[in-house]
Amino acid sequence: MQVVNILFSSQLWALLSSSTRMATDWLGSIVSINCGESLGVYQGRVSAVDQVSQTISLTRPFHNGVKCLVPEVTFRAGDITELKILEIPGPGDSRQCGDSQQMDTAMPGVGCQVGPSQNGTGKVLKKPMSSSAPQNIPRRPDMKSQELLISPQQQCSKSYMDRHMETLSQSKGFRRRHNSFLSSSRHPNQVTPKKSGLKNGQMKSKDDECFGDDIDEIPDTDFDFEGNLALFDKAAVFEEIATHERRSGTRSRGAPGDRPARYRHDENILEAQPIVYRRIVVPHSPHKEFCTDSGLVVPSVSYELHKKLLAVAEKHGLSLERRLEMTGVCASQMALSLLGGPNRLNPKNVHQRPTVALLCGPHVKGAQGISCGRHLSNHDVHVILFLPNFVKMLESITNELNLFSKTQGQQVSSVKDLPDTPVDLVINCLDCHENAFLRDQPWYRAVVDWANQNRAPVLSIDPPMSEAELAIDAKWSLALGLPLPLGERAGRVYLCDIGIPQKVFQEVGINYHSPFGCKFVIPLHST
Repeated sequence: MQVVNILFSSQLWALLSSSTRMATDWLGSIVSINCGESLGVYQGRVSAVDQVSQTISLTRPFHNGVKCLVPEVTFRAGDITELKILEIPGPGDSRQCGDSQQMDTAMPGVGCQVGPSQNGTGKVLKKPMSSSAPQNIPRRPDMKSQELLISPQQQCSKSYMDRHMETLSQSKGFRRRHNSFLSSSRHPNQVTPKKSGLKNGQMKSKDDECFGDDIDEIPDTDFDFEGNLALFDKAAVFEEIATHERRSGTRSRGAPGDRPARYRHDENILEAQPIVYRRIVVPHSPHKEFCTDSGLVVPSVSYELHKKLLAVAEKHGLSLERRLEMTGVCASQMALSLLGGPNRLNPKNVHQRPTVALLCGPHVKGAQGISCGRHLSNHDVHVILFLPNFVKMLESITNELNLFSKTQGQQVSSVKDLPDTPVDLVINCLDCHENAFLRDQPWYRAVVDWANQNRAPVLSIDPPMSEAELAIDAKWSLALGLPLPLGERAGRVYLCDIGIPQKVFQEVGINYHSPFGCKFVIPLHST
């Protein structure tokens, strides 16, 4: 039967919805609603007609021939320009309003004229174009969240996504994939039911509904990684990078086989100029050379040159008292490190107070030892100072003894007063570069025998260079300023800075550059 065009106006709407019985007669009808050129054409089955708010709702709607993502769309009377009734269900029609198969057959597309329906004449309700603009009508207070008034403009973007996914599902060469978030069978108003209380069949149907989507598609053929990697010419790329670096003067990581050597944490990466390891030059050929941990060469000097260096330094203001103080500080610092440092000397370890036996002679070397003992005693070290009784003492020794007496250190003049048990460290200041006659005296031989039998490690301060003059074998030796050519009996040699200026070295003919760096005592290694 032909579709008849009927003017759609507010009077006609009032006639259709004048009573509850006539409003319910429209439910289940399949209609096509034309909302103008801007909004397009919608088709669907009528699910609700509200005569109060003058709205009509369609379930499973189609927009311009494409299925919408939302389950229901509501229109106001002011937005409708033409309404076509495609099918009116009869009294005995058992079809439900949500039958998707019937909707698919009844919605062939936009602008299609449908033939005679199963139960009667199709009607077309058309609104004249010259009608005035409709007023805003409030929504029903009892509408559900999914039945709220949805703007038709929003359906255009949703229908585009649905149309795109339907095109993918129909293409060949794609396999189906489950659990897609782009499925058109799931809608925002669907709620996943709880599994408690459901039978096996019901749970299986719910699982199929949730995970049985087949909209998202991926290609059957895998990506060819090896073929794609073969297209990359690494040699040509590295050559291009190297050419760019040569032109610009920059450097990058480079090829795997052309990477620079790695550096340690204490090495300098940026080198402004080559390192000069021989920065101390003496006027004569040294008998022996040493080197520091960083590789700097430290030549030895003769006793005559060393004595001249100290005399020139004293002439420029570096007096004997200053040298004694500096030597005592450096020697005590080295002794504290040999005794254990912070592991041994801390407030929680007072029961292990170290004991040091200090053997001094009546000369300047003995005064250096007394100065070292005073600083050790100030650092809570038990110091036993041995110094023989002499009628006439040097002024430097007298001054150092007066300062040492103000500490908690113990002074003895007889070998019998020295400890019978081994001590932690023995500091040897008995030997002197001059006054060799002291080695023939009884007290000297007695002290040497005690030191050799005590089995404690020995530290010698400024020992003589001749091994024949060394009566006590030392484990460590401390040289002052520049080392003497010490032998094997001197043990491991350390060098301390006693504060001699650089120009003093130059005055005696020594081209000097300090090898100490950030320390005052450094170890020396034989070359």
